[in-house]
Amino acid sequence: MNTRFNTSGTAVFDLDGFLVDPAMWSESLADRIAQTDGLGPLNEAQLGLLHTLRGEFSRHNSVTALSHVCHLIGQSPDCMQHLFPNPREAWRLAGLPNPGEEAKAYL
Repeated sequence: MNTRFNTSGTAVFDLDGFLVDPAMWSESLADRIAQTDGLGPLNEAQLGLLHTLRGEFSRHNSVTALSHVCHLIGQSPDCMQHLFPNPREAWRLAGLPNPGEEAKAYL
């Protein structure tokens, strides 16, 4: 079942851990997920990357070149690996939909 909320009114995730409804995303939700995943609280650079990733997704409705996202926030092309354990984690923390099996191979 693809619902937006569970019975307690909290966000619902798919089997791969992606937010079912990206509109449910907030910085506080991303921070809670990061802390649950053992990353600790998100810092300003990480939040900036998540916002930019979301903005690029909303413009293109697809996975954007991750080095381009780093460029947009004024970081080096490999910033993703310095800010998050892997690009998939950043995508998930940004509250973006499950990109599918092929795209996950590139994340």
